[in-house]
Amino acid sequence: MPKQPPFRAEHIGSLLRPPGLLALRRKLGTGEVDRDELAAAETSAIKDAVRLQERLGLKLATDGELRRRSYHSYFYAQLGDVAPDATMSDVADGGSRASQPAAVVASKLRWTHPIHVDDFKLLKSLTSAVPKITIPGPCAVHFRGGDAAVTAQAYRDVDEFWDDTVTAYHQELSALAAAGCSYVQIDETAFAKFGDPAVQAMLAARGDDWRTLIDTYIDVTNRVLRGADGIRVGMHLCRGNRGGHWHAEGSYDLVADKLFNRLDIKFFFLEYDSPRAGDFSPLRFVPQDKSIVLGLISTKTGALEDKAALKRRVEDAGRHVDLERLALSPQCGFASIDEGNPITSVAQEAKLALVVEVAREIWGES
Repeated sequence: MPKQPPFRAEHIGSLLRPPGLLALRRKLGTGEVDRDELAAAETSAIKDAVRLQERLGLKLATDGELRRRSYHSYFYAQLGDVAPDATMSDVADGGSRASQPAAVVASKLRWTHPIHVDDFKLLKSLTSAVPKITIPGPCAVHFRGGDAAVTAQAYRDVDEFWDDTVTAYHQELSALAAAGCSYVQIDETAFAKFGDPAVQAMLAARGDDWRTLIDTYIDVTNRVLRGADGIRVGMHLCRGNRGGHWHAEGSYDLVADKLFNRLDIKFFFLEYDSPRAGDFSPLRFVPQDKSIVLGLISTKTGALEDKAALKRRVEDAGRHVDLERLALSPQCGFASIDEGNPITSVAQEAKLALVVEVAREIWGES
């Protein structure tokens, strides 16, 4: 497993934006700087991020998603007048659970140019590590708006929306493959959320049965993957990571069998940083030809996890999936939106270093 992705020590992708970069982005909005100045600052920050990953001993490198305002809007905005998070409120329930964002589809989806090829080429020029490109899941927009959002303005036929989505993803993946990219991670928020009764109720209120949606989303994702020849594609399952808040809770148990056995994904990044994710028993459904990256280290808080406790948790997971098919990572990125999580850059580095250290002590390599 370690000779190709996933590696024993992984991270999901996004890193904290340097304060100076955030300040420049604000100045762009007021016209104090131009896009060229911002792009140069982003490139400089990406170089620093790559050096950090190399110094810590990671075998992969991302650009930290430092050019993006959020992990998904950057991608979808280049396919049309589409916003996966057009409306959202800050926090629901008076605590740490954030409200589900709502999507708007104001135009048809069309791929007109490579979205991440230049990002890949920059990474390739900066490091001998394996460049990892992260893209949002193909079902993110529909999950956040349903058929109503799809047909409100741009489409009369939901099947046409899915066809356009699959075509756009095929074109982007083909462009990445042609550029030499070999590692892509799909960040998918729907699948892990299906196990949450509150999410099930939300979907039912708009007329959707989650049991039907999961089948549709698996079929759409598998169609997308047929356009990924030559690329190792993993999937990160996320329950929400906006500014340290979360959108859903619940075990993988209700969805695990279908996810692990029907999705044509060879490795999954699973959030397991809190009791909200349930126990490791759903891993019993993982077939022998697939592997799991355990997201045991939290990016939502700066408290550093105990190394011995992490090793025990890996051992517990190993009761369901052979240790040789396991790896370790944080549960999500450090900055799914550009403001980032409530964590310092020092804590971010300590957590990434911990991933590498524990991986080396368990498997003898990172």
